[in-house]
Amino acid sequence: MPAFAFTRQPDALAWFGTGCGGPILASEHARVNQALTSRIPQPWLWVLPEGADPSITVPATRGLRLRATAGSHRLSGPVQCGLPLPLPTEAVGVIVLQHTLDAGDPQPLLQECARVLEPGGRLWLFVLNPWSPYRLRWRGSGLKPRALDQWRLQLTAAGLTMSQHVLYYGPVWRGMPDAPGNGPAPFRAARLLEAEKRVAGLIPPAPVARAWRTAPAA
Repeated sequence: MPAFAFTRQPDALAWFGTGCGGPILASEHARVNQALTSRIPQPWLWVLPEGADPSITVPATRGLRLRATAGSHRLSGPVQCGLPLPLPTEAVGVIVLQHTLDAGDPQPLLQECARVLEPGGRLWLFVLNPWSPYRLRWRGSGLKPRALDQWRLQLTAAGLTMSQHVLYYGPVWRGMPDAPGNGPAPFRAARLLEAEKRVAGLIPPAPVARAWRTAPAA
């Protein structure tokens, strides 16, 4: 009987644990902490790639940090779970997805984010910039960055409203400004998109005028 060798496909998100992907996560860390503490005392959810540095500090507030594996919808951390998330509906004020949607179908996790976000809650979505020259570093890794219009459609399909405000992060060429959000923004390796869960308020119906008739006195 012939012997078959089974090889496991490398996890695309593991690229963020390499010398090329690690600097992108490092450039975003201060912004991640700002996002997670932006709606205290509401709890937060932070999902980052499996290859991220395990020594990254967690804000000293209520929240849950999970690591994602590309394509499997499996999450690991203080709890081992899949989708749906083991969280109540509308229980989280802030969610940070740090490059976990740069591989695979983003809709399952986005739908769950929309479910667990409270009304007015915010999603901070870090994604790769497909127009950056840095894309040569992730070529062949299995990562599939999307354009802004594509992300807007994905977020809308999940019931979230994307903000027009976009920030850029990641390495830059030597001699150029290195402050997040400044310098040659369109050429940076990563983008930060923000989206909000908006719930339409119920408008009470207009009062109906009625003609009251008074019975004649006896």
